[in-house]
Amino acid sequence: MILATALFMENMDSTVIATSLAAIATDIGTEPIALKLALTSYLVALAIFIPISSWMADRFGARRVFRTAMLVFMVGSIACAFSNSLTAFVIARFVQGMGGAMMGPVARLVLVRQTPRHQLVDAMAWLTIPALIGPIVGPPFGGFLTTYFSWHWIFIINVPIGIAGIMLVGLVLPNEKRNAPRKIDMKGFVLAGSAFALFAFGCSVVSLPALPPIYGAVAAALGIGLGAAYTWHALDTEQPLLDLRLLRFPAFRTAVVAGTFFRLGQGATPFLFPLMLQLNFGMTPFQSGMVTFSAAVGALAAKFVANRIFAHWGFKYPLVASTAISALGVFAMGLYTPATPIPLILGVLVFVGFWNSTFWTGSNAFVFADISDKDAGQANVISQVWGQLMFAMGVALGGGTLELAHRVRGGDDLALSDFHIAFYVVAAVCAISTVMFIRIPRNAGYELLRGPHLH
Repeated sequence: MILATALFMENMDSTVIATSLAAIATDIGTEPIALKLALTSYLVALAIFIPISSWMADRFGARRVFRTAMLVFMVGSIACAFSNSLTAFVIARFVQGMGGAMMGPVARLVLVRQTPRHQLVDAMAWLTIPALIGPIVGPPFGGFLTTYFSWHWIFIINVPIGIAGIMLVGLVLPNEKRNAPRKIDMKGFVLAGSAFALFAFGCSVVSLPALPPIYGAVAAALGIGLGAAYTWHALDTEQPLLDLRLLRFPAFRTAVVAGTFFRLGQGATPFLFPLMLQLNFGMTPFQSGMVTFSAAVGALAAKFVANRIFAHWGFKYPLVASTAISALGVFAMGLYTPATPIPLILGVLVFVGFWNSTFWTGSNAFVFADISDKDAGQANVISQVWGQLMFAMGVALGGGTLELAHRVRGGDDLALSDFHIAFYVVAAVCAISTVMFIRIPRNAGYELLRGPHLH
């Protein structure tokens, strides 16, 4: 429950900002679509600093790292509240991401290290139940603050939550050091961090109206080149920052690769959907928040039954069903018009939110299906950093498709058809994960769902 305080702050913050993009853009003098750069900068910071989270926890202790991360997150939140330009806002979000990069992964790592493997699915579900309160409260509360007060308050609200979290962590979280800290792979850190940052930045800005597309193309190309250089380095180093040799394990490889396509699709929707509701449906931030929060209601309900679903059916069929339904849910967003009954939209969001949450519970555990305890830290870091990078790419994919559709159609404002095309594209990408999970063995990950005596 204490570990989930960090996830609460992160999830609340991400859903709050999604409903306030239009208002923030107007206030700081930029276009709503340009703010995808602010969303991306947060996720890029996660991708850069998550790889050293395991080493930091071993070197300085989980409790100290966790508390420091919450403090950095609060500082970034205050900086966001006082931002008066796109540049300042992007930098402030990056600082927030630095704090978030340590909070979530360290919490997850402590849980993995202290939980018997056959109880991991259940433990992951319990970890995220309090965190799901954030998305439920975030959109309507953030929309209310933005509509009737000011968007600045959606960041200031993190301060009292963070203070409470720091105090509780000091009282409860053990300062254990499971492994002796190994020497940090500084060359790998520079190569991987630069690759992630340049690639994500390039993909995000390639369609920004304020910058020539060549800037984004060059940055993305440099990122790919540095990524190739890191791969060569990692395979030739005994203890690399991210041990890519773990991809030889089939279940881990499938979880990472299939999860890539799922995250690309799901990463785009928190950016696209609230923006469509406000720009094309005429909703206020508060009204759009009241609509989008319904998905979190379904997600919360799933956490109480997800472990039973996986215990009964195994990993394969629930992962196939949850990814397919989630992809269809994104596709459905491309069918909505202002004439679509709101209760119908809410019902679909609750149903899809249930299966989306079911996927995260199972996928977070399935990552460790064929990973030994000694490699759990590396597996955790690789899956986390790659997952966050793909969420950033999802924002870039959704925003880029939206901007491309707008340019092809012509006109000054974003039309409803532009959003529909973007949703169709990201839904198709998301559905690739379904095809990949169909190919896994029926009994994959069995040991995570049964005690050792039942093997």
